[in-house]
Order: sequence, then structure tokens, then C-alpha cells
Amino acid sequence: MDRTYLPILLLFGFVAINAVVMVGLSHLTMRSRPSPVKDQPYESGIPPLGDARERFSVKFYMVAMLFIIFDIETVFMLPWSVYYRQLSCAQPLVNGVCPAGAVSFFGLGEMIVFILILLVGYIYVWKKGALQWD
Repeated sequence: MDRTYLPILLLFGFVAINAVVMVGLSHLTMRSRPSPVKDQPYESGIPPLGDARERFSVKFYMVAMLFIIFDIETVFMLPWSVYYRQLSCAQPLVNGVCPAGAVSFFGLGEMIVFILILLVGYIYVWKKGALQWD
């Protein structure tokens, strides 16, 4: 086994053992005394209102899905930013620098197209009214 992975394996092992120990200790030290007040759902200090199976508006789910989509799409910009210098050079880098006359706009154009697609999706959602809480 490669020794470079040893710290990661140790970390995963520590996390797994720590989780098992914490759950085990809480199970051993817990005294179960149920009561009607303890069995009620706790909602940030506010007494529960209405039924827990209340229907939500579709707009709530639309905004949640849009947040996830746009959040994940922005995460895709991180690898692009790391490799931008290599994507914008038509030849291999020499000491981390693009040789003279080998600069291309492929990397920048790639991200401009990506952002334009996101912008078109955002404008479409905005025009459809999915971001309004009427």
C-alpha cells in the first residue's frame, strides 16, 4: 500500500471509531423517561403549528432545486480556475508559463459559454416567475 494514503485512512478510521464510541456512550448513559412533552416535535423553540404533513407550494421546491443546480454549477468553476493557465495555452506550459505566441482563448471561451448557459437558465426561471413568493 502506498504510504501517501496512510493519513487519510487514519482519519477515516478515527472518524468511524469516534462515531461508534459516541453513539455507544450515549446509549449506555441515557435514561429513558418518555413523556408527552418530550415526544412532541421541537421546532427551534416555537410550539408546533398545524400538521407536520402540511402541503408546500411547488414554488418552494422549485427554488430549492434551482439553488442546488446553480450551487453545483458554480462548484464546476473551481477546477476550471485551477487549469485555466493550461487551457489557455496552445502548447504545453514551460515552467508554469505559456510560451510567447501560444496563448489561446479556449479556456476563457469555454467558461464564457458555460456562464452564458447559466445566464439563459436564470433568465428563463426569472421570466417564468419561479423566484417570486406570491
